Amino acid sequence: MHSIDDPNFQDNRDYNYNNTTNSERQEYDIIINLIPKDVKIIDLGCGDGTLLKRIEDEKNAICKGVEISESGVSSSLQKGLDVIKHKIDEKLPFKNNTFDYSICNVTIQMVNYPEVLLNEMKRISKFQIISFPNFGFYKNRLQLLFKGKMPDSMLFGYNWYNTGHIHQLSIKDFKELIYSMKDLKIIKQEIVKPSNILKCLLMKMFPNLFQYISIFVTQRIDTTDV
Repeated sequence: MHSIDDPNFQDNRDYNYNNTTNSERQEYDIIINLIPKDVKIIDLGCGDGTLLKRIEDEKNAICKGVEISESGVSSSLQKGLDVIKHKIDEKLPFKNNTFDYSICNVTIQMVNYPEVLLNEMKRISKFQIISFPNFGFYKNRLQLLFKGKMPDSMLFGYNWYNTGHIHQLSIKDFKELIYSMKDLKIIKQEIVKPSNILKCLLMKMFPNLFQYISIFVTQRIDTTDV
């Protein structure tokens, strides 16, 4: 059994969750803390259901998942979760406002139509939690400047030609997309805090330069909210 992020045993264009022990990630605790108890949740691109299962158990939430990989769906079902196989960047089979929160964790950069994904998230839920690797991270900038090639740190061990990260974005890119949508607003931004106090300070002062993984909470702006 190997880590879900190990490129020697995985292909992140088509994850195989049968070969992993678990897919716990460092941002899970932060995402869970952003969610109140007793709400309806949907996790889009839920993988093997590790995050969704924790939310169900720790927040007493009514949970639904959507995943494209057969092994992810199978693993989620084995955990007792309600998960369906479906693309997340096209029309989703749910009515408007079905959920309180929709989650897309480190997956928006891997879909063909990120703007469709965001539109669907705001259609089916009042609040959205989106996380992604920040392409504006300083190490990426330095590698592009001095090596003139796709940064290794952003590829997580993959090469530019065999990675599933097809829409790399920075924090600034994400904010510009949200602002352009008019009916979404950012209400909170969280980070995976390092133990080093100086690094933590730099991440807060210059997020687009020093944050590696960024987590945003957005809210749909309804006419009644204006």
